[in-house]
Amino acid sequence: MRKVGGHMLVSVWTTLGSFLSHKLGWPLYEGDDFHPQQNVEKMSRGEPLTDQDRLPWLLKLHDVIQRELSSGCNAIVVCSALRRLYREILLFGSKALTSSELGGLTLCSIPGFEVLEPPAAGENSILLDIWRSTDDICREIEEHLHQLS
Repeated sequence: MRKVGGHMLVSVWTTLGSFLSHKLGWPLYEGDDFHPQQNVEKMSRGEPLTDQDRLPWLLKLHDVIQRELSSGCNAIVVCSALRRLYREILLFGSKALTSSELGGLTLCSIPGFEVLEPPAAGENSILLDIWRSTDDICREIEEHLHQLS
């Protein structure tokens, strides 16, 4: 978790996810609930996770997303996907990885924003101001989702 202006970022995403889940009637999956026990232990000791640590977690979340898509349902998945590779793994699973990436994943220190890779033009994303009210942010997300459908 990262403190920003006295607020925990994780709680912001969870709050928004819960609000949207309730409002839209979609199931909510909290990404932290899918970490392997070894990741939880490592994080509790204050040790940063490596990309290798994150890979099984991201693939589990990919499976959740695919399960919901294949059942024809919408869902909300709340997690930190600060790197483009992480977002691609969430969407495409292991197909997003080349063999060189599998062997050469590097250490990063999320939750630090020094590794943040802003979404590229082709990624379906919106920039949200977390200092706005939950209602305003959720309304903006709903408008974005409506434009996609």
